[in-house]
Amino acid sequence: MASTEAGGDKYRSFMHGESEKNTVWRYGAPPNYDVVNRLFEEERTQVWPEGSLEEKVQRLLKTWEMELVHKVRAEDQKTVNSQKYCASTNGMKALTRAELMAIGGYNAFLRTTLPPEHRIYDPEKETLESSMATFLTAFPRGFAIEVLDVYSGPPRIAFKFRHWGYMEGPFKEHPPHGQRVEFIGVCIFHVDEEMKVEKAEYFYERGNFLASFLSAPPAAAASGSGSGCPLMRGN
Repeated sequence: MASTEAGGDKYRSFMHGESEKNTVWRYGAPPNYDVVNRLFEEERTQVWPEGSLEEKVQRLLKTWEMELVHKVRAEDQKTVNSQKYCASTNGMKALTRAELMAIGGYNAFLRTTLPPEHRIYDPEKETLESSMATFLTAFPRGFAIEVLDVYSGPPRIAFKFRHWGYMEGPFKEHPPHGQRVEFIGVCIFHVDEEMKVEKAEYFYERGNFLASFLSAPPAAAASGSGSGCPLMRGN
């Protein structure tokens, strides 16, 4: 993967330079990650040497995320094999690139089999735009991500990651509590010979992550009903 272009982002490729002169950006221009990069640098737990497998995987992860959110056209997304790309979360049915682009990354990542009445966040009721607005509001400093460990290299890259931000804005009807919201998960990138992602498989604890947005314990937990609260169960 290409290193940082002149005037580009320190941790993401394919944002600036000659290769991006015809790129169609969702919001009209490349995104600016300065604020979330600062959070990442202040609180990351690992500093990977440039050129190491871990640093390359972390750059791929951040660039892949940026492209799927901010680049509208398949031909502009250089980290994925657009003809084969699909992604799944917690073993659920994989979504195609077109399906992911239609609903947005947050809605794809937060898919669930919980009954609607038990959902803190219901991706089936959200659009790409509303999901982006929800998390941008809750995390005004952004939602940082780092690679904690890499278990295997290409063509099947398995790695552990950490995602975190500070709830300094409201999340739906829940007021901000100012505390860190984070989760740790595992991902497998299936890549081709050009290091383009053909398939992404994510595994993480969805219930605990979303419960972290609540400013008070769920009513069931507060009443002493123990671990029966469905919010704390995986999918």
